[in-house]
Amino acid sequence: MSVAFKKLEVLQAIHESGNVLIVRLDTAEEAFEVASAAVKGGIRALEITLSIPGALKVIQRLTERFAEDNVVFGAGTVLDSHAAWASIQAGAQFLVSPNLSPEMIRTANRYQVPTISGAYTPTEILETAEAGADMVKLFPTEAGGIPYAKSILAPLAQIPLVPAGGVTTDNVGDWFNAGVAAVGVGSAITKAARPDGDMSRVTAAAEAFMGAIAEARG
Repeated sequence: MSVAFKKLEVLQAIHESGNVLIVRLDTAEEAFEVASAAVKGGIRALEITLSIPGALKVIQRLTERFAEDNVVFGAGTVLDSHAAWASIQAGAQFLVSPNLSPEMIRTANRYQVPTISGAYTPTEILETAEAGADMVKLFPTEAGGIPYAKSILAPLAQIPLVPAGGVTTDNVGDWFNAGVAAVGVGSAITKAARPDGDMSRVTAAAEAFMGAIAEARG
């Protein structure tokens, strides 16, 4: 299988699942267990943020564990070309940043790894797309929310927008009605096991979220 074809497969997995689970937790072990429980609940695209101590090892463990399960794992909070290359070497299948880093995008494109690069204003969104990002992460979303995303996509419908922040099972349908390509979801799933560490609640939250996406897409 060619590298370019693998890139298309990763992007297809994100589009088909309709979401990327953002795993931003305190420890590597918690991140690994939560990610595994979420996959059990139907999540198929997961972003392991580099803010987690030992994040690259978590990515390696997850890609090995779920190598045959049609699940894609990416690295998040990738701020520069060095972090991009390290993430790719660790097995990350896509890269996510909260901001526009042309160096990160160039490194990813050099090795045919998909990118979801952060932006907020119309100018930033266009510059991010023009820099070669495959999808644009709308971040932060809490201030403008769904009305802002809808306003952005009215003139920029060609941009595959992925809002991250404030997305829940209850409002995910409204996000898709606004025209987004996929959504980034985090604590609504990843912190469901707290405080006692019951990972079955993460699995249940993932199942509920995937069900809400399926209903929203009709």
